[in-house]
Amino acid sequence: MTEAPQSPELILHNGRITTLDRGRPEAQAVAVADGRFVAVGDNTEVMPLAGTRTRIIDLKGQRVLPGLIDNHLHIIRGGLNYNLELRWDGVRSLADAMAMLKQQVAVTPAPQWVRVVGGFTEHQFAEKRLPTIEELNAVAPDTPVFLLHLYDRAILNGAALRAVGYTKDTPEPPGGQIIRDGAGNPTGLLLAKPNASILYATLAKGPKLPFEYQLNSTRHFMRELNRLGVTGAIDAGGGFQNYPDDYAVIEQLAAENQLTIRLAYNLFTQKPKQEKEDFLNWTKTSTYKQGDDYFRHNGAGEMLVFSAADFEDFRQARPDMPPQMEGDLEEVVRVLAQNRWPWRMHATYDETISRALDVFEKVNREIPLQGLNWFFDHAETISERSIDRVAALGGGIAVQHRMAYQGEYFVERYGPAAAQATPPVKRILEKGVRTSAGTDATRVASYNPWVSLSWLITGKTVGGMGLYPRSHCLDRHEALRMWTEHVTWFSNEEGKKGQIKVGQLADLIVPDRDFFACPEDDIADTTSLLTIVGGRVVYGSGGFATFEDVTVPPAMPEWSPVRTYGGYGAWAQQRNAQPAITAAACGCSHGCGVHGHDHANAWSSRLPVSDLKSFWGALGCACWAV
Repeated sequence: MTEAPQSPELILHNGRITTLDRGRPEAQAVAVADGRFVAVGDNTEVMPLAGTRTRIIDLKGQRVLPGLIDNHLHIIRGGLNYNLELRWDGVRSLADAMAMLKQQVAVTPAPQWVRVVGGFTEHQFAEKRLPTIEELNAVAPDTPVFLLHLYDRAILNGAALRAVGYTKDTPEPPGGQIIRDGAGNPTGLLLAKPNASILYATLAKGPKLPFEYQLNSTRHFMRELNRLGVTGAIDAGGGFQNYPDDYAVIEQLAAENQLTIRLAYNLFTQKPKQEKEDFLNWTKTSTYKQGDDYFRHNGAGEMLVFSAADFEDFRQARPDMPPQMEGDLEEVVRVLAQNRWPWRMHATYDETISRALDVFEKVNREIPLQGLNWFFDHAETISERSIDRVAALGGGIAVQHRMAYQGEYFVERYGPAAAQATPPVKRILEKGVRTSAGTDATRVASYNPWVSLSWLITGKTVGGMGLYPRSHCLDRHEALRMWTEHVTWFSNEEGKKGQIKVGQLADLIVPDRDFFACPEDDIADTTSLLTIVGGRVVYGSGGFATFEDVTVPPAMPEWSPVRTYGGYGAWAQQRNAQPAITAAACGCSHGCGVHGHDHANAWSSRLPVSDLKSFWGALGCACWAV
């Protein structure tokens, strides 16, 4: 053990610490000073370092892991909208989801919308279906409701159609389809065929939060990520996320030392046919790596050129990229290579990856790419040949758990055999190519890292379908490294974080169950009891709640879904923590038919009695009309 030169500010002891440091894989205690680990070892080694001002936290035998780092998270855009969104991430039945929706409609003031924007799939529901437009209109006749399902479709109720102004005279959008009735009127169903532009463009028509509320919203999103054990992320930019305008919120939070997630950000072009101009301007005004350990520039992407964007929608046939793709891409890659900016590139299919590699190899012959930490994102159907070509150019492959949400659609189109190595994570690792894991949240998959870890380990979708044979799955140590140590190459921070090791940034978590011993099927339900970033306790619950160093004001506005439902799985934890409240307990002698099932089976069936009156009253239940 390397001893601290001065008394540490924080010591955690009596833990079972998985360090991921191959020189010392397990420890009992750590000491932190100036935001870094200054000692890692046994209790007898670390505790004598304590001074009179050292804060000491007894871990009481709990498992400790390095903080999780998401290699692909749309945290900047997601933070601007988090307080506006009703999240169905982790909700197990459509009946529960619709009860949540109806309650939210009841408290959402005009002209605001109720938005369910990604993070779920119909396959997670017991009913295995989405709500119908008629069901949305029934629960929300006057309040606009926008429901985004993956990259494939959006469902709008009648009020939302009126709000966005879609009529029989609205022309068909490029790359999308407005489904119409026999008279030519929009029904409320929008399809991505083959790209999501129509879905994103429609969502962008909704009201936005004012700046102060966006600050609050972003803090709540970071706290939710901290609750799940996330301490760092690479932001992949995003559609309708303009630089620098839409970065003002995150920049202010960084300047005020209010970030609780370490964030590296990539710049994402927003202008078709003007991509080269964007990157020429940005390479003049921004410097790669500018910033600090909490907020730093990470290069270009994930959109480099619009002609190379092969959005995955496995309900549709694979799109062929246009013939101008190579020319457009070469112009941008040359600008980036000349300025020594790494890049990330969205690519779902091997056909797109192969064509992009032709461009990268051509540029490499004149401007060597070695040393640039560039990589492909997603890469679901990448071939062995393409993996070898990526390796030869010194690139990487960042995978996300999109197949956990869309695996059923992939199998339906391509068959179970094709799905067995989609993406071929184990093979990429065997070939020695840099690879790591993330979510691609918030509009496709959920931001919950444990769902991704579960997918890597079990090979199952969130709907329970087995995608991969055991030989293609990772063991728990491999999966954990994919979410910690391996991610650091993708932000050029190797050796700085990702392990619990002397000299590295002091980021760690205490999960609520032993990651290495709990049943596989329980991994996805994990949360954090204690999350530390830079030695600061950014989240604590249970016995660790009193150690929190960060206080986040209540979610704004006061009708925000975050106030009622919390984040991923919070609704389930809340109801499971309460004694069951049946129809008889609330004064009913009958089942409540407000939305088709009785109190004992409703989302609210285990809510505290104090919450039931407002919940069922909002749904129009006569039992509470007193």
